[in-house]
Amino acid sequence: MGHLRRARKEIHAVENVSFEVPRGEIFGILGPNGSGKSTLIRILSTLVFPDTGKARIFGLDVNKDAMQVRKYINRVSVDAAFFKKLSAWENLSYAARLYGIPVGEAKKRAVDILAEMGFGGERVNQPLEDLSRGMQQKVAVARALFTSPILLLMDEPTTGLDPVSKRQVQDYVLRIQERHEATILFTSHDMDEAERVCNRIAIIHHGKFIAVGTVDELRHKAGCPEGSLEDVFFEMTGKDLAHADLEDEGDGEGE
Repeated sequence: MGHLRRARKEIHAVENVSFEVPRGEIFGILGPNGSGKSTLIRILSTLVFPDTGKARIFGLDVNKDAMQVRKYINRVSVDAAFFKKLSAWENLSYAARLYGIPVGEAKKRAVDILAEMGFGGERVNQPLEDLSRGMQQKVAVARALFTSPILLLMDEPTTGLDPVSKRQVQDYVLRIQERHEATILFTSHDMDEAERVCNRIAIIHHGKFIAVGTVDELRHKAGCPEGSLEDVFFEMTGKDLAHADLEDEGDGEGE
């Protein structure tokens, strides 16, 4: 990704962002609400185009080669859309038809994926509106993995989940990386989650990457080798994440 910029009126949602992610890495993007995380994911998802700069996925330009890029990626977002009156399986079956996956194969994939995240039994036949937020998000993860994407874009996939559901989703993300050498972009504002899941982390603030590295590298860059990720963020930005969330609220596009 090279010098991406996406502006809305006078606000630069993403400003001069450049980075590369090797195959098989879980790359975290850590920052407060409104910092540009979701805008960056939407650019890489081919849903919006940068005003300047280029983004390439497996050598393909996300602007010029959007249709080809979509064959290799899938996305899980915090606001995943479903037909709430339909059951989990009916939603997944509908998605499978859109993807061209035979129903029998889709059902096996769905059962296997959901079972690994603690979702099983008759709940798959219940209307989504009757399921908890955590259960609905597990269905979103299963839907994204139907296509066996080479690149999985996960935009705050555990926001609002209870601790058990959050840990189940995190564990499953780690398993799919190990089994399939999947490349995963994982946005979060949860410090513990980012440290547990990600191989490398970029700290984003006001649309800019202010540091990129492993957790230990970030600690040393911030001059607090024994500190927490929140300590790192405070040292690099002069504020903690809770205060940054309040100050940045409304910045960016849809975050």
